Amino acid sequence: MAKTHKAIHTPGLEGALDRLEHLCRARGQRLTRQRRAVLSSLLSAGRALSAYELLERLRPEDGKSTPASVYRSLDFLMTLGVVHRLESTRSFIACEHPETPHWVQFLICRRCGQVVEAEDERIAAATESLGQRLGFALDQRVVELTGVCEGCRGSAARH
Repeated sequence: MAKTHKAIHTPGLEGALDRLEHLCRARGQRLTRQRRAVLSSLLSAGRALSAYELLERLRPEDGKSTPASVYRSLDFLMTLGVVHRLESTRSFIACEHPETPHWVQFLICRRCGQVVEAEDERIAAATESLGQRLGFALDQRVVELTGVCEGCRGSAARH
């Protein structure tokens, strides 16, 4: 059975940042100001962002931010499992449920950029089975599916 999540949200921003701080402490890591700002920007953006879009959002608060520092923060946040990279759009989104490791599928609207995060155990099992059948030990289990969301299809039909 598939579980879906809007991958990007704004409610509970402080709660999400507090959970990240707790997660960092539990793993012996530091939540630097930059890392916190990057995740905060992703959570409040309402959409997936590229590293350079993140940089533009961070610069008014921290003029010393650089592309390298943003990428380092993103790498750290991805290692913790609180951020996902979307390969097809070269962008990043915050994960709503980083507490548990999961195989994830993203549905990405090619018109408006909406991203829906789903966990479908059948797709996860099928990809694992495919890897085994073809002799691969999978280390990246993200599936990205692109199409047109219901809102965009409805908007096109009205015009």
